[in-house]
Amino acid sequence: MTAPALVLVSNGPAEIATEQVVHALRKKMQIRRPELSIHLAFCGKASPTGKQTLKALDSRGAKEAVLVPLDFTSVASATEDVVAMHESLKSAFPQMKIGLAKPIGPVSELLNIVDERLRAALTANRCLELDGLVLAAPSFGDTRGSGVLLRRARQWSSHHKLPVVFACGDGTGSSVKSAISSLHDQGRRSIAVGSLFLTPDDCYQALYENALANRAIAISSPFGPDPRLCNLIMARYSFEAMKMLDMAFENQKQAPSNIAQLHLG
Repeated sequence: MTAPALVLVSNGPAEIATEQVVHALRKKMQIRRPELSIHLAFCGKASPTGKQTLKALDSRGAKEAVLVPLDFTSVASATEDVVAMHESLKSAFPQMKIGLAKPIGPVSELLNIVDERLRAALTANRCLELDGLVLAAPSFGDTRGSGVLLRRARQWSSHHKLPVVFACGDGTGSSVKSAISSLHDQGRRSIAVGSLFLTPDDCYQALYENALANRAIAISSPFGPDPRLCNLIMARYSFEAMKMLDMAFENQKQAPSNIAQLHLG
């Protein structure tokens, strides 16, 4: 049985920086998992779109695909535009089984990448003191995601034994300016910002500039095509692929009983 195609879904803006990172991540995953068919789809104006990717898969005879949202803030469900893409693709390609995996979400493993990126930024800026941290994300996520993001901030605070304030870049929560100001009000002066961003998109650049303007001593770079993300993506893909397989087996079990009922009727 051929494994479903894996489609990485980016719902970020159609920016060159975003496209370069996502393409590099797909290439890295394909090298690591050559037995899988791994593709991209963009929700915005960038190419390939979801329909372009699924059309290409369909023409090659693919029967199944799993969409994996590259979303590090939501937990329970994908964003509205990704859900809309999924529904549109199911309608456009009824001959294919198309699953939608849960978002990657703000899993604890991401803090290891943030720490590594932030240490590099502190070293590059020759920062010798640090007495406050801001954990910044693109958005506040869904309801469950926002709770997990705040938990990650507390976890990061406990790990470094420093106060941590959460901030987001899209206005759905505290801004990086207000987060840094609250730490200044506590008497903290050497404040660094760790970012839960995948790419250096416009949202990240704005947050970066605001952090510097408010005297942050260092800001971590985005994750980029970090190989550790591949394992997180595969975990979401595998769970959804197994769910699709279980549903197929369940349908096969029910089929004979349905036929029997028709004969009895």
